[in-house]
Amino acid sequence: SLPAVRRSPWSQRVPGSRARLLDGSRAPAGPAPPQARPRKGAFSMQLSGPSLLPPARHLHKDSQVVQEHIRRKQQKQDFEKQQLQQLQHRNAQRRQKILVVANRLPTKPVRDSEGNWCFEKCSGGLVSCLSGIQGRFDMVWLGWPGVEVAPEDTEFVASEAMKHNCFPVFLPQDIINDYYNGFANNVLWPLFHYIMPPFDRGVNECSAGQWEAYKKANELFTEAIMQVYEDDDYVWIHDYHLMLVPKMLRDAKPDSNIGWFLHTPFPSAEIYRTLPWRQEIIESLLHANLLGFHVYDYLRHFQSSCVQLTSLEISAHRVDATSIGGGCVNCATVPIGISPDDFVDALDSAQVKVQIEKFRGQFGGRKVVLGIDRLDYMKGIPHKLMAFGCFLDRHPDWAAHCVLVQLAVPSRRDVPEYQRLQRQVHEIVGQVCGRHSSIECGAPVIYLDQSMSFYDLVALYRVADVALISSLRDGMNLVSYEFVACHKNNEHPGVLILSEFAGAAQSLGAGSIRVNPWNLQDTAEAIHEALEMSREDRMALHGYAFQYVSEHTSQKWAETFLQCLQEACSDLMEVAADVPPLLPYEELLAEWSESSRRLIVLDLLECLAPAKQRPGTRMQAKWRPKTFNLPSELAQCLQTIAASANTTVLVTTDKPRSTLEQVGYRIPSLLQAAEGCCVYRRPGSREWLPLIEDADPEGKEEWMEGVKSVFDYFRERTPGSYIEKQEYQYRWCWDNTQFDFGSAQAREVLIHLWAGPLVNSEAEVVVGDRSITVRPHACSRSACLERLLMGEIGEEDLQQLDFLLCFAVVSHR
Repeated sequence: SLPAVRRSPWSQRVPGSRARLLDGSRAPAGPAPPQARPRKGAFSMQLSGPSLLPPARHLHKDSQVVQEHIRRKQQKQDFEKQQLQQLQHRNAQRRQKILVVANRLPTKPVRDSEGNWCFEKCSGGLVSCLSGIQGRFDMVWLGWPGVEVAPEDTEFVASEAMKHNCFPVFLPQDIINDYYNGFANNVLWPLFHYIMPPFDRGVNECSAGQWEAYKKANELFTEAIMQVYEDDDYVWIHDYHLMLVPKMLRDAKPDSNIGWFLHTPFPSAEIYRTLPWRQEIIESLLHANLLGFHVYDYLRHFQSSCVQLTSLEISAHRVDATSIGGGCVNCATVPIGISPDDFVDALDSAQVKVQIEKFRGQFGGRKVVLGIDRLDYMKGIPHKLMAFGCFLDRHPDWAAHCVLVQLAVPSRRDVPEYQRLQRQVHEIVGQVCGRHSSIECGAPVIYLDQSMSFYDLVALYRVADVALISSLRDGMNLVSYEFVACHKNNEHPGVLILSEFAGAAQSLGAGSIRVNPWNLQDTAEAIHEALEMSREDRMALHGYAFQYVSEHTSQKWAETFLQCLQEACSDLMEVAADVPPLLPYEELLAEWSESSRRLIVLDLLECLAPAKQRPGTRMQAKWRPKTFNLPSELAQCLQTIAASANTTVLVTTDKPRSTLEQVGYRIPSLLQAAEGCCVYRRPGSREWLPLIEDADPEGKEEWMEGVKSVFDYFRERTPGSYIEKQEYQYRWCWDNTQFDFGSAQAREVLIHLWAGPLVNSEAEVVVGDRSITVRPHACSRSACLERLLMGEIGEEDLQQLDFLLCFAVVSHR
């Protein structure tokens, strides 16, 4: 029997993505390795990875590299246009649908006074963010309804929810406790905000049970998606609650269009790697078409985690995850915004105008420093209060002329950490007020443990002279956007003091005073600078910030993400269009049966080895076996095929002959070729025969010692790299090295080889997939394979072959 060989387009790489052109590189500083001699003149070389352009100041439109990128861009635009036309034709009878998958629905089912179910609209910005694209797409929301619904009521609640374009995902209370309150909010949320779990409640049986609930909840969400999904729909998954859905959905629907957006920071790789389930989560995300982040820092952290955990190839905005069963995943930075018109229009309402005058009378002409935060230990409220106290210590005259109004919206009051935070904040407020209050002017801090209505909030934004945001870690922080919007057409606009650890700092940094909230003295001086800033400087800062806020609205965010998702799905279609079709298995069996002389060539590591034993995937395995084990079922298939009459099965590898010997002893009827087909042994024989005459690799001794010195030099300086010495060639491998560092080291290896031992040699340098091989000119795989077939089968019998099958992934000659 022949083993079926089927390969999904998701297991293919982007055509051409293996070449990287680098010009004008230089050798590293420091002592040169042994026998390295300088060579004059420029050079070019190729390395694994996506095409890399030189810095913008060195680009010229007429250069070959730039012209090649222009040509590819034009081809991509033509392909996208063609795909869009086909998509519009297919969807002529219906509009495309967006499935918005979030933890909570925008409506909540509640029982009225008579016990009947009705729906209340929930507060939240996601609904308004997506309102701008509702005219172009049908939209269905999927999420937990927010309450536990009895089994006998689920059908009725679901039917009523669909009238609001909502599809509820019913979760049992125990799942909610462990999935939402447990794993999502007590494990992922703190970790994503750089808070390590205490040792006494870290990774234990409790968190392991929460992980199982998290997986179960994601499975229920995936099942709900499959009930409403139709071909060509877009699935937009939100936030850290549902990070396992992309892979589950891809497995259930391989051609689905999946986007995922993270509304929180993504931590650095050093923090993320402490998560026990790091591999499952990151590999699931790599099954999406598009991953969206607020700012580039979060994207960079994600890609760094991919490199360190999976050893994948990355570019500036793409991760090639085909080697682990994912796809070519696009990554984009799409900062979210607000709807500024809502705040600007509210300023003209009579209710807000009355409240503004009321606030101004209450503050009595004092300057107002405003802080609006959720009571959370990531918002830096204690830091803000202590910085304000430091400001008053340095400038005591301001105690009678300014007031800090801090609104702390309560959250998670039943959690002990938040209760301790509230007590700490209250103590600091008392300390500041005790030191700087006076009978004439009152307390310098007004602290409110409560929320506020929208119109009161707009009025408070308007009367504030300074907005102080001291977040210790924040995904974006839209309070800064709201403050800026509420000062439109203000003759004396407020000044924004913004923590550099908030995502908004990368958007509004030029329109604000950026501070490090951990530096109390620096924050105190920023408060003083903002209070005494001239009108012209205030106008300049506000002008920049308001222009950004008014252009990058919430609707713009949704439109941009959706456009990026469409482009990402189009990229996948373009890749799939160039991928060879799946192996026609039935036709293959028919041709096999009708043939009289057969030859099958198989590559050992790329086709026969289990995935975790292949080069380039070492970081996925917890340990790497020292021996190569061929699955027994596959070995039996090979034995059956090799024993067939008039059939020759050749197994090749570029690894040392010892690797192939671990397979050959179990299947003695195989023809085996090792070390890039430089040596081989016949079926049933234990003797390895050379395919290169002794005279062919002439002069190899002249360069081999120098090559060994260069490889040894970089092996010592590249963790995870190793050297393979074969009879006719040397190979330096870095498949267990972090990709970006290994790529840089590989570039330097080539420089040292060409400038040193190979400066006047005819030896070939072959750049493979995470390896560099030096061999004599006579050792090319094609030449050796031709000699092998001519010698063992003969030219006449080769002409009579009527069935030839080759399975291999050859990344170099």
